[in-house]
Amino acid sequence: MPKAKGKTRRQKYGYNINRKRLNRNARRKAAPRIECSHIRHAWDHAKSVRQNLAEMGLAMDPNKAVPLLRRKVKAMEVDMEERPKELVRKPYVLNDLEAEASLPEKKGNTLSQDLIDYVRYMVENYGEDYKAMARDEKNYYQDTPKQIRNKINVYKRFYPAEWQSFLDSLQKNKMEVE
Repeated sequence: MPKAKGKTRRQKYGYNINRKRLNRNARRKAAPRIECSHIRHAWDHAKSVRQNLAEMGLAMDPNKAVPLLRRKVKAMEVDMEERPKELVRKPYVLNDLEAEASLPEKKGNTLSQDLIDYVRYMVENYGEDYKAMARDEKNYYQDTPKQIRNKINVYKRFYPAEWQSFLDSLQKNKMEVE
């Protein structure tokens, strides 16, 4: 139900509110969401990005993490000291990331059902005769014989087991007809 007319009060400017702190806190809350769940759960909002990543054993700047070897030989190599390694307080983040990265990548690409049906139809009717396939009326996209051969090879590469069973069924059908 709508409000009664004239019942809403005008907003007054709050002089006693620290706008700088208010805007800073709003920016901090609206920081981009960390997509990686391992890093997001170990993140400490009170610390800087560099401190958070150092605690997890990750590098903020890869150029500084893996320094380049200088070709010049310096005269005072004895005085050179290595920087002390930063303490990794949250090694489980690094371990989880490494475990996730070592998992095998799953295949996400497949062929369209139209292309599969097209290839099966062509091979059923013409076998290895690509020129006859190119003249077929179902060759809607007017593929050349080489393009059709390439499509068949792609199908063979994506689905080798299915292709073999398809060829076996074609052989059985040919045997039954004879």
